[in-house]
Amino acid sequence: MTQSRYASALFALVGAVIGSLAMLFYASTHIAQIQAASTAGVASAAPLQDSGSDQSHIVAAVKRAEPSVVALQVVINGVQVNPFNELFGMGPPVQNYRELASGSGFVYDPAKGLILTNSHVVHGASAITVVFSNNRREKATIYADNPQMDLALVKVQNTKNLPPALPLGDSSTLERGQWAIAIGEPLELQQSVTVGVVSGFNRQETVQGENGGPPRTFKGLLQTSAPINPGNSGGPLLDMDGDVIGVNQIVASPQAGAQGIGFAIPVNVVKTVAAEMVKNPHAVEATTSAGFIGIYMSNLTDSVRSQLNYHGRNGVVVQAVLNGSPADQAGLEPGDVIQEVNGKAVTTVADLQKTIQGTEPGKSVSMVIWRYGQKVLANVKVGKAPAGLNPNP
Repeated sequence: MTQSRYASALFALVGAVIGSLAMLFYASTHIAQIQAASTAGVASAAPLQDSGSDQSHIVAAVKRAEPSVVALQVVINGVQVNPFNELFGMGPPVQNYRELASGSGFVYDPAKGLILTNSHVVHGASAITVVFSNNRREKATIYADNPQMDLALVKVQNTKNLPPALPLGDSSTLERGQWAIAIGEPLELQQSVTVGVVSGFNRQETVQGENGGPPRTFKGLLQTSAPINPGNSGGPLLDMDGDVIGVNQIVASPQAGAQGIGFAIPVNVVKTVAAEMVKNPHAVEATTSAGFIGIYMSNLTDSVRSQLNYHGRNGVVVQAVLNGSPADQAGLEPGDVIQEVNGKAVTTVADLQKTIQGTEPGKSVSMVIWRYGQKVLANVKVGKAPAGLNPNP
């Protein structure tokens, strides 16, 4: 009996061990299947980007650019007329005034001491002080001014140990949703950084003219959600590599309820205009006999074709249109591809320059234009080119 009990107990123990091992094997196999199914489900979704990686890129871009971004302190001395002063015994009708303003800019050519900014930041200035990130202060003068494109170059006299020029990127390769970084002096808060995205292209915005002048419309602007405030004007809009993709200019009207809508001049336009200002620094009022319609343009490249979704072989693309110019009056817009002029195919910028500049002012040229998949016909009355302003034609 005792041996029988031992035998039964032994069989029970062996059975329990075998059962436990079987349960463990089943459970491990079943759980592995569940984990495999769960892992497969996660893998099928798009992986999240490493936010730390983006942040490190942004921080690196800011550190790279900051030494070359400057604050501009501007003094404007002018004369204002108020006939009511004399009528009511409040003083002479003509009075002098002194206005203080500020804006932003960045080093464009350290060897020449050139700083790039908006025209509306320095236009009419009687004194300009450039303040660098290390609080170095240098007196500056206007080197070149292009109010129509709202860009200007100011020159500091002491060029010793200036920070390097910011690298200029390529706005034709930008995509909606990519990061955009604005650096400047909003509301006199020096070296402020804001971050957003590239929101859109070829935007148009109208701003009130200075000193009661007529409103001005700027076309072909880059839209960004990076907050831009008074004082940011003239500062750089950067990508995550620290390359300039635009020059911050204006914000959408708050009266219209707009929030988070800022505009910058695309860097490809900036490169063209700035290079022209370096060649022709002193604007004059005289005009030349060369034909002029008032556009900045560039040859077609693969990146431009991709951004416009243009599949044609010939043409040149309009980068910017001067406000009030013959091209503006004829309805040309940034992003237009000019395919033909006077019945002849246009293949390069040089082709169009030769045709326009060789046309007698007062006569018109006919154009065939591709505009986002539509064929548009335009007659442009050629004008005279201001000697101090020389866009492509």
